[in-house]
Amino acid sequence: MKRQQAFTENGKKFLKGGLHCHTTRSDGKLTPEETIRYAASQGYDFMALTDHQIYNFINYAPETGMLIIPGMEYGNDLVKGNGFRCFHTVCLGPSKEDGNGFEQDQRFEWGTEPTSEKYQPWLDAAHEKKNLTILCHPIWSQTSAKYFETQQGNFAMEIWNSGSAIYGDCDDDAAYWDEILGQGKLWYGVATDDAHETETLCKGWVMVKADKEINSILSALEKGEFYSSCGPEIYDFYVDSGKAVIDCSPVSRIRLQSDMHPNRVIIDENGKLTHAEFDIVNFWAGAYDYVRISIVDENGKKAWTNPIFL
Repeated sequence: MKRQQAFTENGKKFLKGGLHCHTTRSDGKLTPEETIRYAASQGYDFMALTDHQIYNFINYAPETGMLIIPGMEYGNDLVKGNGFRCFHTVCLGPSKEDGNGFEQDQRFEWGTEPTSEKYQPWLDAAHEKKNLTILCHPIWSQTSAKYFETQQGNFAMEIWNSGSAIYGDCDDDAAYWDEILGQGKLWYGVATDDAHETETLCKGWVMVKADKEINSILSALEKGEFYSSCGPEIYDFYVDSGKAVIDCSPVSRIRLQSDMHPNRVIIDENGKLTHAEFDIVNFWAGAYDYVRISIVDENGKKAWTNPIFL
């Protein structure tokens, strides 16, 4: 049996968290205090305030009990003028005491590296400062996998970005994820808000199996001990005896996905599916290299497992 890391028993419970949002420290409409208090009211246990080009360690509303993960979003224009493409990267790191190489309020100019290869030294520098990196909103950025597949060191990419989905109709970043996974590269998928206002705040999150402590959460993220959601819950995901199996909260659709045809779906228009099994060996298309599952509830809200490589 292969069980996806988020569902192995490690004595820890799932924590709900946001990895990407903006405040009045950059181009957001809510103050850091308002942002944290709103997320706390929505049941978040932790979050990162990832304002553009400025790093943050501070918890601006400690009375909420929210844990703040240090971080920022770094932006880089590949092409600007006749069309537009860009790389955006969320950085998440430990405390200063645990070796984070960034400083509070450290600011950065907007990048202008024209290729992924020339952008790589900036990623390397972030990793040297003990930060994890996430590739942001590739569809919104107009950067398909051919533009970012050579990037080294990202532990994850955004597969759902609420701001891009709600305001830009860019809601299928996971298609690019399969292009990366299909090359045998293990990048995890994260759902985020990228919220700049209340309308998109707390619309996409990760459920991380960790202690409520910065290093525990960062370690769990790096190991893939999480799933992503906009609403539905996932209770288990594993492969056993040639079948991919999932247990979840009631949903209308459960879809087995990979980079190879066919993706397969089980549908219940009454929204009462809580379990599914897919034969991944003994069917006409042959065996997959990896599998992942996405689910959709009756309100159109989605959740995603991370992949199991076979």
